[in-house]
Amino acid sequence: MAPTQTVLVVDDESHIRDVVQYSLEREGYRVICTSDGREALGVLRKEQVDLVVLDILMPELDGLSVCRKIREQSQLPIIFLSSRAEEVDRILGLELGGDDYVTKPFSPRELATRVKTVLRRTANRSEPSEGGESLVHGILEMDLPRHEVRVRGEVVPDLTVTEFAVLRALIERPGRVLTRTQLIDRAYEHDNHITERTIDTHIRRIRAKMRPFGVDPIQTVHGLGYKACEVPT
Repeated sequence: MAPTQTVLVVDDESHIRDVVQYSLEREGYRVICTSDGREALGVLRKEQVDLVVLDILMPELDGLSVCRKIREQSQLPIIFLSSRAEEVDRILGLELGGDDYVTKPFSPRELATRVKTVLRRTANRSEPSEGGESLVHGILEMDLPRHEVRVRGEVVPDLTVTEFAVLRALIERPGRVLTRTQLIDRAYEHDNHITERTIDTHIRRIRAKMRPFGVDPIQTVHGLGYKACEVPT
């Protein structure tokens, strides 16, 4: 039997914590709840956590600040919760390294599905693909078991599990144009809650992390989508 995965739920509203905890425990997860960001960071220093469900608007230390601090040390999967549904807020959360974003009010069943999807992607990063344990694209190599991308042997830091999945979808099909919808299907495993604008945000973050290495493996095909373009060998 697989070990129970632990989800940290951070929200200053007690009824939200109770609803999320109940729905996730029904799915077999171990759930730890905290009411503010500082307490959450303390839990992360002591506990082995597999995913964080993180409210954005909290006193003391808001969710975006907590995300920044987590990203300074790890790529722990993060799903944001927010009462703010504006696209700019969603994009900001993803720009800071969130893997998903759920707006309040939300369906507890939907949130549980999102948690399952992100954790499945996290688990998949340690599983080799059918074609082998790495994908090589010019000077770029994706080490699937280690969940690492290397350029000329140097590791590209701080790729989230979702960014890794988007890049993998493109590198596995070099030269082939994938629409944003196709990238959603491949990287999010048919999660129909993801918007095309979200994919653009992930692409932008991947490019930003590749820029210090002098390489951009992704070409925008205007009006269609994206493809893995040629890079030096």
